[in-house]
Amino acid sequence: MHRVITYRGFEIDIRLTLAAQDMYDVTFQIRGGTNLEVLGERGSRIPLRNGPFTERWAYLVGEIAGQAAIDVLLGVAE
Repeated sequence: MHRVITYRGFEIDIRLTLAAQDMYDVTFQIRGGTNLEVLGERGSRIPLRNGPFTERWAYLVGEIAGQAAIDVLLGVAE
């Protein structure tokens, strides 16, 4: 399962992988913008810990993790 969310000029690509019945592992990747190489290994997919999650929670934690990574890169939006 796959979803792309736009945030502050970047795209957060969230992918879910079935881990058990109705439970998913989550990875995300940041695309777009400049200085992308500082996020993960050259912008590679980043797995989230403490899963698996239900589908709804998986997308939520993937989006929040991606937004936090972008906020670290750009600084806090005012």
